[in-house]
Amino acid sequence: MSESTPAQLVDVVVLGAGMVGVSAGLAARQRGLSVVVVDRREPGSETSYGNAGIISSGSILPLNTPALLKNLPKYLTNTHPALRWNLPWAITNAGWVIRFLATATPAQTKPRAAALHGLIGTSLTLHRDWIVQAGAGHRIRETGWLKAWRGDGLATAKAEHAALAEFGIKSEVLDRQAISALEPNIIPAYSVGLLHSQTASVDSPGAVVKAYAQLLANGGGTIRQSEIRRIEPVGDGWRVQLADGEIAARHVVIALGPWSAELLRPLGYRVPLAFERGYHQHFVPNPARKLLRPIHDAEGSFLMTPMEQGIRVTSGVELTARDAPSNFAQLEAVVPMARSVAEFGDAVGERWRGARPTLPDSLPMIGQAPRHRGLWLAFGNQHIGFTTGPGTGAAIAAMIAGAAPPFAVKAFSPDRYIA
Repeated sequence: MSESTPAQLVDVVVLGAGMVGVSAGLAARQRGLSVVVVDRREPGSETSYGNAGIISSGSILPLNTPALLKNLPKYLTNTHPALRWNLPWAITNAGWVIRFLATATPAQTKPRAAALHGLIGTSLTLHRDWIVQAGAGHRIRETGWLKAWRGDGLATAKAEHAALAEFGIKSEVLDRQAISALEPNIIPAYSVGLLHSQTASVDSPGAVVKAYAQLLANGGGTIRQSEIRRIEPVGDGWRVQLADGEIAARHVVIALGPWSAELLRPLGYRVPLAFERGYHQHFVPNPARKLLRPIHDAEGSFLMTPMEQGIRVTSGVELTARDAPSNFAQLEAVVPMARSVAEFGDAVGERWRGARPTLPDSLPMIGQAPRHRGLWLAFGNQHIGFTTGPGTGAAIAAMIAGAAPPFAVKAFSPDRYIA
């Protein structure tokens, strides 16, 4: 992957080499635009590395739904595995919390689900196309993913099944025997399951992002690794100041995930961005008792996924400052629960922590900044950025090229939060 020269004028500079940024660069290059993607690290090495690897058709329901309000009393104890929160952060960010909760109404849930359905549908098509083009088709599993309940989850499973069916998304409610037939190697701990049958997963999210980045480079795009200092408008274009030079561009795409807001602040934008921090740990799998697909333990609020590195166990959400010290309490609490279902050995590698960028309505920003022509915002994809990155990037590339986006983008407009 070559570097651009400091004086180079390109059509598009994408800042951020996670799934969203690489997708924006790849989609723009496939439209014939000259592209440079810049990040301080190699592609897929930050937030995009640490997720559960699910390419989910059914992640259309935002985090803040009426169900959240129903469960709020137990979350306020700050002991539930689904959510931990830092009190000083909550006080400092009370405005964000209030806006987040105020959006969790029935009237506001269905329109957001419809918007996410369009974004996800485009993303799934592109994922299945790009992963083959990138020579990484061996990494994808078309086995769906399973959400499972240990106790009485039948009513909840049926309600989620019905909600997905409204959008034409297939799922299947399973009893204990059907779960055992689907996953014969796990301990029969679950009484009810919901199989998302149109969902795929991968064995290394970071490797998939790197494969997409290589596809971009093979097609004439450039990947540049450097610290990003600032951006400034110059005439009809932009100057991107890096630690080792600068790039001039007609368009700049901000796809830096949890670091996006601070780069925009000098331009006068105050973005209400919070961070869903999450953790994971890999464990040595038992080759005789393989896990066949990702499983979401509903009561434990964790996911376990077969990965190239081993069984990846991921924790729930931690709401705190992006760079606050790690607190592995959530992860440590769920590992014994995971062991009660899947057989795996010792931990392998380092425990990981990442921060997923989240806006108060749980929808990303996809579009042009209100006061700056040629400045495009593509971030806030919260915990489904790996799924939704390709669609986000494709929409941005289309708008840059003056074409219609592949799905309705009005709900994702940046001007709903910044002016």
